[in-house]
Amino acid sequence: MKLICLNGWGGRLHEELVAYIASEAPDVLCLQEVVHSPLSDKDWLTYRDGDHVLPQRANFFRDVCSALPDHMATFCPAAQGMLWDGDRPVPSQWGLATFVHKSFPVIGQMQGFVHKNYAPNGFGEHPRSRNAHAVRIHDDQRNRPVSITQMHGLRDLQGKMDTPERLAQAHRFLEISNQVSEPDDVIILCGDFNVEPKSETLALLRQAGLTELVTSRGFEGTRNSQYKKPGRFADYLLINRAAEVIRFDVIHEPEVSDHCPIILEI
Repeated sequence: MKLICLNGWGGRLHEELVAYIASEAPDVLCLQEVVHSPLSDKDWLTYRDGDHVLPQRANFFRDVCSALPDHMATFCPAAQGMLWDGDRPVPSQWGLATFVHKSFPVIGQMQGFVHKNYAPNGFGEHPRSRNAHAVRIHDDQRNRPVSITQMHGLRDLQGKMDTPERLAQAHRFLEISNQVSEPDDVIILCGDFNVEPKSETLALLRQAGLTELVTSRGFEGTRNSQYKKPGRFADYLLINRAAEVIRFDVIHEPEVSDHCPIILEI
């Protein structure tokens, strides 16, 4: 089974990303920073937050669905706010999406919030609402269940340091995984956690019996040349049975986001 975890950067490099995902054709794709604007037929809209102005792929979720036609897609919104078509506001949802190939039965799933709650009337003040999504699938080839939980950790304008909110978020993330998984499952937790390698978040998940693969396998970061700020770590993947790993990699080429795709094969 092959899994890719990626922060999609709002689809800013959507052509490269869609081509890459279609070519790799993972069995499971865990995608963060997904834009879904169901009332708009525009390809691009603009996000505005003071001086922070970014192009957003208006229907990024639809784009990735088209690239993976043999997958079941679940979009999990964290908030709904306004993007802009010139001077016209357009309601747009923002969150996570999970794609599972139709050959893998989904035998359990849950979505919930790890920070705040759903924000229907605007993206809100930082740190904004953040959610997680868990799926439990059956791997018929190996005759075993696999539980996968992803999140996009909260962004604090002060940086990626430990905070009480981040520790509470980590506890909720682990609770969501535990509610879906069973003791004999292969258990995977992944996503853009927005924390440093020595964070309380990763310490908590290690204490739960999970092995973090990005730093333990010597990768020096999960950011590429698209990311211009200091700090090279954001994305992580943990597994409860490291012996099951056939391949693990952090992909720097091609660049499909300002985050690197993380690939796991078990």
